[in-house]
Amino acid sequence: MSGARKTHDDEPQERRPLVRHPRVAAPGRPASARRRVVAGLGALTAALVLAVLPVPPGGDTPASAAEQNGSAVTKTGRKGPYDDFSTLKVTVSQTKDLRGQAVKVSWTGGTPGTTEPARDFMQLMQCWGDDPDAGPSREQCEFGATSSASPGSTRALAPASDADPAEGDYADLPDEPLGGNKFVPFRPVSGATTTGAFDYTYFTDGDTNNIPWVANDSEGSGEAIFEVRTSVESPHLGCGARRNAEGAVQPCWLVAVPRGDHNPDGRLAESSSSPAAASALSQSIWDQRLTFRLDFLPVGDNCDPDKPERRTIGSELVTDAMTSWQSALCADGAHRFTFTQAGEETARSAITEPKETSPGLAFTVDPVESADAASVVHAPVAISGLTIGFLWNYEQGETSHHVSRLRINQRLLAKLMTESYVENVRMGALGQPEPETVAGNPIRIASDPEFLLLNPEIAAGREAPNGMVVGLENSDTARMMWRYLIQNDDARSFLEGEPDPWGMHLNTSYKELGLTADPFDYYPKSDTTSTATQCENIEYGSQNLVPYANDMHSTALKIRRGYSGLAYICNATTQFALSGTRPKLNSAHEIGIADTASADRYLLDVAALPNADGTFVKPTTATMLKAVAQMPDSAVPGVKTTDPAKARGSAYPLTSVVYAAASVDQAADARADYAKVIRYAAGDGQRPGTAAGELPSGYAPLPQALRTQALAAATALEKGAADGGEGPQDGGPAGGPGGSATSSGGSGTGGGTGSSSTGTAEGAAPATGSAQADGAAASGAGAGTGSSGQTTTTTAAATGTTPSELLGAVRWVLLGVLVLGGAASLSGPVLLRLSARRGDAGAAGS
Repeated sequence: MSGARKTHDDEPQERRPLVRHPRVAAPGRPASARRRVVAGLGALTAALVLAVLPVPPGGDTPASAAEQNGSAVTKTGRKGPYDDFSTLKVTVSQTKDLRGQAVKVSWTGGTPGTTEPARDFMQLMQCWGDDPDAGPSREQCEFGATSSASPGSTRALAPASDADPAEGDYADLPDEPLGGNKFVPFRPVSGATTTGAFDYTYFTDGDTNNIPWVANDSEGSGEAIFEVRTSVESPHLGCGARRNAEGAVQPCWLVAVPRGDHNPDGRLAESSSSPAAASALSQSIWDQRLTFRLDFLPVGDNCDPDKPERRTIGSELVTDAMTSWQSALCADGAHRFTFTQAGEETARSAITEPKETSPGLAFTVDPVESADAASVVHAPVAISGLTIGFLWNYEQGETSHHVSRLRINQRLLAKLMTESYVENVRMGALGQPEPETVAGNPIRIASDPEFLLLNPEIAAGREAPNGMVVGLENSDTARMMWRYLIQNDDARSFLEGEPDPWGMHLNTSYKELGLTADPFDYYPKSDTTSTATQCENIEYGSQNLVPYANDMHSTALKIRRGYSGLAYICNATTQFALSGTRPKLNSAHEIGIADTASADRYLLDVAALPNADGTFVKPTTATMLKAVAQMPDSAVPGVKTTDPAKARGSAYPLTSVVYAAASVDQAADARADYAKVIRYAAGDGQRPGTAAGELPSGYAPLPQALRTQALAAATALEKGAADGGEGPQDGGPAGGPGGSATSSGGSGTGGGTGSSSTGTAEGAAPATGSAQADGAAASGAGAGTGSSGQTTTTTAAATGTTPSELLGAVRWVLLGVLVLGGAASLSGPVLLRLSARRGDAGAAGS
C-alpha cells in the first residue's frame, strides 16, 4: 500500500538525560560524612526516578519473522537520463530463509506521486535467474498480468512513434499479435516462452503476485507488502526447487522499478494514458531497477522418501510448526515423519479407533477422551490461536488510504459470520431491492453505527469487505470462535434474534440453526438468496460473493491478495459467466478468520478483540501466554481448555494450546519415534526463528511448565504406559495396560490463573462493553537465539508472567533496595551528629 504508515505507536518516546551535578561540600562536616549523605540522597533520588519511569511493554510489540531473521537489505537508486533516483532508498525486510510468505518493501527519498498524470510510483515483481551474480533478465520476471489497467502494467512496449531510445531498433523483440507493438516475452524455468503480451499461460491477473503500481506518498515514501512465492505456488519461477551443480538452492529475485515523471523518450508525462505509463520492462525504465537477491528454504520432501513412514495428523494450528520441524526430525533415525492436516475430530479418531494404517500421533486442541482401557498421553507442543485478519485499502480522490487498526467486538463478529449486512448477500445493493433476509440492515459494516463507534477514524459508508472469508474444515478452533460469541451477552442475544440497539437484526436464514445451543465446529453459510445477473439464467448467491477458503492458510492468502475469489460477473454481450475481477491493491479489502501463524506469515493486519474484561487485545507472545496461564483444565486433567470467558486482563481470548496425543497401545519402536517428535517440539522446536527446525513467527514459545509436562508425557509414551509401566514391545501385541485413560505428563497444568488490568481508553457503543487499550500492533511469537541469528527475548515463566512484568517486579525490588540503602547512608551521619551533640551537651553540663 502506498504511503508510509504513521501511527501514534510509531512516535519515539522522550527520554530525559540524567544530569550529573557537581558536588559542593557543606562547610564544617567531615568528608566521609558528606560522601555518605550524598550517596544516600543519590540513592533516594534514583529510587524516585525508578519509580516514575514506565515499564517497557514487554512482548506487546514483538519482532516479526523478518526482523528476527536479520536479513533486511537496503539499496539506493541512481540518476537516470531523465529522472534522478539517487536519493531513493528501498528496503526489503527479509531476504533469507524464505518460504511462501510476505515481505515488506518500503522506500524513502523519492518524489511525491500523482495519479493524474501517473508519476512517481513503484513497481514490484519476482524473478528467477541463471546467474546468481548478474541477477535476472527482464524475460525472467513475472510481470504484466493485471485487470486494473494500472500505469505501465503490461509487457507490451511503447509504439515506434514513442520509441524508447535504449531499445535500439527492437530487432531482438517479437511483435505483439494483438496490437503490432513489440513486447517482452516471459521465459519460465521450464516450458515454452510466451507468444504475446497477453499470453497468460503461466500467470493471470487473478493469481499473479506482481504489484504494478504503488504511488509515492506526499513525502516521496511508500510501502507495500509483497508476496514471495516458492515453486509450489509459482512453478514457472522455481524458487526453492532449483539447485546448482553443488546441490545448493539457487536464488530468486525481487525487482523494484522506480518510476519518475518522464516518458522513455524524455517527454514529460501529461496524463495516465500517455507513454509515461510505458511498461516497467521498457529498457530505459528497466535500467533503473533495484534488484534484491532472495534465498529460499529448500522446497520438496524434507525427509528421505526411502525410509519407512511415521505418520502424524491433526490441527491446522500446528501445520507451520510441524512443517518447519520435519527436516530436523528426519535428520537421523530409521523413519521419516509425515504430517497430514485434518480436523481435530478426525485426528482424535485415529487414536481412539485406530486402523492398521492410522497415524500414531494426533495434534489436537480438545483432548482425546478414550472410551476403552488404552491409555493416551497428551503433550503440549504449541501455543497458537485465531485472528481476525484483514486488508483494507481505499482511494479518496488522488489519495490512497490504508486501514491498519480495527476494533471488532463479539456482536460485530456475529453479524459478519451470519451474513447480516446487505452486501454480504447482494453486491451493488444501492438502488436495488434489499434481500428479505437482511431487509433494513446496514449495507456494509462501515455503515453500522456500532462499528463506527468502535472505529471512529473510518468514515461512515466507506468501501468495506463484502463478508467474512472462512475455511471449510470442521475444527476445534471453529468451536472456540462460536464459544467466544455465545459467552458474550450482546452477541448471544443477537444470535438468538434480538436486534442490536440500532435495530440491526440477524439474517433470518440463520434463525432456525440454533446458533447458541451448542458451539458449531464449522462456519455455516445459510443464506440461499439468489440474485439475477445481466446474463440470461445466470444468478449468484452469497457463496459466489465470498467463497469458502480451503483452510485458514488459504484464508490468509486470499486476504493478503485482496481477493477472495468472488465469481458472479457475467458478460452481457456473450452471455457467458465470468469470475470476478481482482481489484487494484489501492482499493482492495478483505477480512477473515485465520490462525496466528498464517496471519504473521502473510503480514496481515489483525483486529483487536475484547476479552472477558472488555479489554481490546491483539495476539502477541505476551497476550497469548497470559491467556494460557488463565486456562482451566478440560475434562481430562492436565489438558488445558480454551475458554474465552476466562481470558482477563491482557489475555488474548482466542488463544489455544495444541497437544500431541498418542496411545501407549503401540509397538515400542513407534512409541520411541513419536516420543522423539514430542521431545523435539518441546525442546529445540520452541526456539523462534525462520530457519528450518525453528518455531515460526505467530507461535508463542511454551512456558517451562508446559515443556516439562511434554517431556514427561514423552517419557510415559516411550515406557508404554501413562503410569510408567511396561507396554507392548517392538512388533509385539498391542494390548497395553489399563489404568488412567490419559496422562498429563506428571507436571500439573503448567501455571496458575491470574489477570492484570489495563486502563480504559475510551467509551464504546451501547451494550458493547468498555473499549480499552489495544494490545500489540501485530501478531507474532517472541524471539530467541537460533541458527538464523535472530535476537533473544526471555520466555515467560510457567505462570504466564511476561518479561515486562518480571522487569516491573525487579524494579520494585530494586526500589526497595535503593530506599533502604539511602536511608542507611543518611542514618549514619545523622546518628553520629546526634551523638556528637549529646557529647557536647554532656561536656557543657559537667
